[in-house]
Amino acid sequence: VAVSCAVAAFTRPYLFDVGPLFPLQTAIVTPICLLSCLLAGVASGALSWALSTSLYKVEDAFSRLPIHWMWWPSIGAIVIGIGGYLQPRALGVGYDVISDLLHNHLAVDVALALLLCKGVMWVVALGSGTSGGVLAPLLMLGAGLGVVLGPFLPGGEANLWPLVFMAATLGGMMRAPIMAIMFAFEVTHDVNALLPLLTACATAYGFTVLVMPRSILTEKVARRGYHIYREYGIDPLERHTVSEVMTREVTTIEARTSIAAALENYFGPNQLHRAFPVVRDGLFLGVVDRAILVKYAETSRDLCVSELFGENLPVMALPDETCRVVATRLAVHHLERLPVVKDARSRELLGLVARSDLIKPSLSLFDEEHHYEQVNQTPFSGLRQAFRRL
Repeated sequence: VAVSCAVAAFTRPYLFDVGPLFPLQTAIVTPICLLSCLLAGVASGALSWALSTSLYKVEDAFSRLPIHWMWWPSIGAIVIGIGGYLQPRALGVGYDVISDLLHNHLAVDVALALLLCKGVMWVVALGSGTSGGVLAPLLMLGAGLGVVLGPFLPGGEANLWPLVFMAATLGGMMRAPIMAIMFAFEVTHDVNALLPLLTACATAYGFTVLVMPRSILTEKVARRGYHIYREYGIDPLERHTVSEVMTREVTTIEARTSIAAALENYFGPNQLHRAFPVVRDGLFLGVVDRAILVKYAETSRDLCVSELFGENLPVMALPDETCRVVATRLAVHHLERLPVVKDARSRELLGLVARSDLIKPSLSLFDEEHHYEQVNQTPFSGLRQAFRRL
């Protein structure tokens, strides 16, 4: 993706005019602009929520119609035609309209009418299955909202707010705030707008994460029955190392012990574990269980257990490896436990990590997310927990 973007950017001057798509230069913002950008982010996030929620409600409404789905786009086309009759500039891709909105060439009442018509047309078009995009309509809707609300926001000139709302709506709807910031900068080359863009896009993203379980781009996939990973999900196995969960007091079998003695002493009526590591002067050699010893006991009862291992290195774990790496190793080798050694060269045995030990990180995460919240219950604990996940 990065290489393709670079090739496109370097090729563009040979095919099109050099320079930004919507050239814009706003003034340096004042400190009061921070509050206005926060409000702009909330408003853009609310617009993203309204559009996404309405889209899938319209889609559900079409699915309940007592007619074949092939007629749905025709119904959507009627709505688009009515909207285009009321507001012709809402038709088409609309890059010229976006440019006029960014440069405040449209009156507030015209921008409001454009916002309402374009919103309804876009939602019905996609909900009915009619071919349509996402990027350009979101840019137009966000910029239109900026023209409508911009006069009420202090701390920035009029040209700033359509750009800020446009990027914040895009970032909130697609759950990609950094992309929206870079996109807005690329199409305008307005350096002074970077800080307002950062504030508004981050706020819009946070708002949509709190009120919507998924973005508009993943909702349809989830509605088809596929599990969508949460953006802020944390793998508890990735947070902890083996040294934090391993068992340090390990019962071992000395390498000089005979097979018969090992069966009698470690696998008798008082057997504590299913398998035991074999060591020679602290050096880990391998792991034996009852099945291995019984197999060789039939012919070589006096053979030392150390002679059961070849030259190949046994499967081991290191104390600084993550639990996720070790869990994968256990699954690949079909094992229930792994000896933990200081390093692969010395093979000094430090402990043992079992599959049951890998439950401990999940328990730790559960205590953080649930037990802590129950102990520190406040009227805002639910909101606080959402922000902690964010």
